Formats: sequence, C-alpha cells, structure tokens
Amino acid sequence: MKLEANPQTAAARLKKISPLRPTLALVLGSGFHHVLTGLRVEKKVPYARIPGFPVPGVSGHAGELYFGRLGKTPVMVLSGRAHFYEGHAMERVTFAVRALAAFGIRDLLLTNAAGGINKKFRPGDFMVLTDHINFMGANPLRPMAVPRASRPCEEMQHTGGTPVPLQRFVDLTQVYDRKLNALLLKAAPAGKMKLRSGVYLAVCGPSYETPAEIRAFARLGADAVGMSTVPEAMVARQCGLNVAAVSCVTNLAAGRGRKKLSHGEVLETAERVKVTAAEWLKNFAELYGKINRA
Repeated sequence: MKLEANPQTAAARLKKISPLRPTLALVLGSGFHHVLTGLRVEKKVPYARIPGFPVPGVSGHAGELYFGRLGKTPVMVLSGRAHFYEGHAMERVTFAVRALAAFGIRDLLLTNAAGGINKKFRPGDFMVLTDHINFMGANPLRPMAVPRASRPCEEMQHTGGTPVPLQRFVDLTQVYDRKLNALLLKAAPAGKMKLRSGVYLAVCGPSYETPAEIRAFARLGADAVGMSTVPEAMVARQCGLNVAAVSCVTNLAAGRGRKKLSHGEVLETAERVKVTAAEWLKNFAELYGKINRA
C-alpha cells in the first residue's frame, strides 16, 4: 500500500493556497452544503490537489476545500468527506482532520445526515451530538500495518509548536465540547428549526440497518444513526482539537416509519432544510468569531 503524503505535507500545501489562518474548520456532510452560499470565498481547491486527501465518491459530497469568511469569521470549509464504506482505510477517512490540526485549526465542527432512532425525532429535525457509540467495527487510532515511514498519520502532533507524541489511549469521556455545543444552541434560528440533542451511533454501511438493529441501538441509548463523523471526532480529540458535531435527521431509521429507506430521501430532506442549516452555521461562526476576537 503506497502512501505518498503525510499531514504536514498537506498542511504546508494549504498554507501556500491562502494567507488566511482560521482556527475554525467545518466539514459539510449531506444537508449542509448550502452553507457555502453564505461564505465569502477567498480560495477554493479540489481535494485532488491536496496531498493525501481522498476524493469523495458519494452524491452530495463535492470534494472541495474553501478558505473564506462566514460573517466576519475566517473559516476553512471542507465540502464533502470520504467514507469508510467507500473502501477507504480509516487513515484515509481521517487524514483531512490530521492535516487540519497540522495547519493550526483548533476547533472543528462536523456535520452529517442521520436516521432518526428516537421516536420523538422527525425528518428535518437537527441534533447536536452530546456523545457517540462506535459500531463501525474499526478504531481510527489503530496504526495501519505498513512501515512507519510510509504512514500518512505520523505518531506526532504538529499544531504550530514543538512536535509532541500523540496519545494512543485517548480519553473520550467528553468528545463533544460543551462550549461549542452551547454556541450551537445559542445560534439556532428562532422559530425556524426543531433542535434536538442526543447520542449518535455510527455504523460502517453502506447498507441501511434492519429494524431489529435499530431496536437494539435504541436500547443502547442511541438517538440517531449514521455512517460517518465518529472516526473524525476521535482523531480530532487525539490531535487536541475541540470538536462539535451536528446531524440533520433526514429520515426515520428502519422500522420507525412506513417508507423504504433510500439515499434519495436523504437528499430530498436535506434540500428542504438547506436554508435553515446554512443560517444556523453562519450564526454559529459569527458567535465563535466574536468570542475569539474578544
């Protein structure tokens, strides 16, 4: 397995693309790409031109990185992600997060589309993640079985200072940052959205779950289910980033409704709530900027 890049190489490339040095980055999953309409773009680059970035192969994931401003707040926005179910190794799925840490990002907001397990949830609701359950069958912090010199994710943390060893045994007691979550709640457009909080359960996909699995996940305490986000959140915490994550509930999980599950329904619901999602995340970025400028 030949790997030609490491996070520091990618970060160096990003620093040449733009002089902007944001501390906040957003990863846009299904349902959140309309955020780009409110972004004052300074630079845009396809993932294919960034060393080590895997190119997404799923509808709704553009595979482009933006430097710009949401309101007055400088941000880096990743439009789309690679998924484990596409055949990528976990190191590839999470490579961009390590590159963001090497660049100097301190705070990361992850977004996704999810199926609603909680019986109170409805398509079009949004959920702020308070915790997660990893049912993907793999841990992104486990080193890959290739020579260390070839690994894309070196076992060192480079965040603008002296490199320090990354922790192997990462404490995940509080993955999702309470302060960032409080900002998300404060930023919610009044009267325009149903905002929930809850536990996200990640599976590897690409098949949807069975009704029996959804009943089991509910008993485990999951409120929503999806096929992303958890690996990125875990790696971000290993790299010392503060993390928040939000889900757009695009459909009811298997057995929770009468419809057959389809990616088309996911995209249809995402299209319906796209303006609200964009306003919400723009408000969040503006609040973030005010706090960090104070």
